[in-house]
Amino acid sequence: MNQFSVDLRKIADRYKLEVLACNDAIDNIKIVSCDVNRPGLPLAGCYDFFDPTRIQLIGKAETSYVETLSEEEKNERFDKLFSAGIPALIITRELEADPVIKFQAVKHNVPLLRTKESTSGFLSMLVSFLNLELGERITRHGVLVEVYGEGILILGESGVGKSEAAIELVKRGHRLVADDAVEIKKVSAITLVGQSPAIIRHFVELRGIGIVDVRRIFGMGAVKETEKIDMVISLEPWDNKKKYDRLGLEDEYMNILGIDIPSLVIPVKPGRNLAIIIEVAAMNNRQKRMGYNAAEELNKRLMDDMQNKL
Repeated sequence: MNQFSVDLRKIADRYKLEVLACNDAIDNIKIVSCDVNRPGLPLAGCYDFFDPTRIQLIGKAETSYVETLSEEEKNERFDKLFSAGIPALIITRELEADPVIKFQAVKHNVPLLRTKESTSGFLSMLVSFLNLELGERITRHGVLVEVYGEGILILGESGVGKSEAAIELVKRGHRLVADDAVEIKKVSAITLVGQSPAIIRHFVELRGIGIVDVRRIFGMGAVKETEKIDMVISLEPWDNKKKYDRLGLEDEYMNILGIDIPSLVIPVKPGRNLAIIIEVAAMNNRQKRMGYNAAEELNKRLMDDMQNKL
């Protein structure tokens, strides 16, 4: 598996971090771990299971502990922490950095940064960002659209009508995320997020017309940069010999990057309005997630009616 990375400079710019030491080193450091560590135990001398690839974060608790140490102890503890090869140390709440911390950061050429955010708040934001940037990912041939707040990944063979359905959905007020190639990232144990490769973002290929720029034609409100994938719809040419599900009592799923996503197979033939079908599928999927299943409700009514006639 490829290991992805994100530049420390990108993190510093995104969260407007103040650089207290080693500004030049920031441009050469890449973050490869989604996890962030608060080094309370390492500063106390315990390095069991310590991961030096993680960004280190110190807040009020760690700062209060450091204040109890002698100058010699501070030098010893931070010399060991910085020499472990950590990528950066970030101080939260705009707390003052002890001169010893600055000295050791410069000595080991490890960037020392500071944020005004609270420790827990910044930790949560940073981990979410790192999960998005560093998550496991694949690219699928398909279309990703947002329909009524649901992220719908449309799959199918080339020419089956994915892009045409996407354009019709955009005309009906929904938003395009990606056409032709969808980059899918696993951002948590239960969540996938899709986006378009930057080079083809906002473009759609329509056979007979060519390439169109959805953002230019339909406006900024017709596109979106990223979207969580809530459902997969596979389009296929109608096969008269195949039996298609007419009730939807059994839920189907597609496994992508280890996560099961609700899935439907929709047959395509002239006369079927795919955009309306996808809209209804999106709303029905939301209803199921909220605890209501129309197929189960109908089945229950039928069973009750049979019982009453006995």
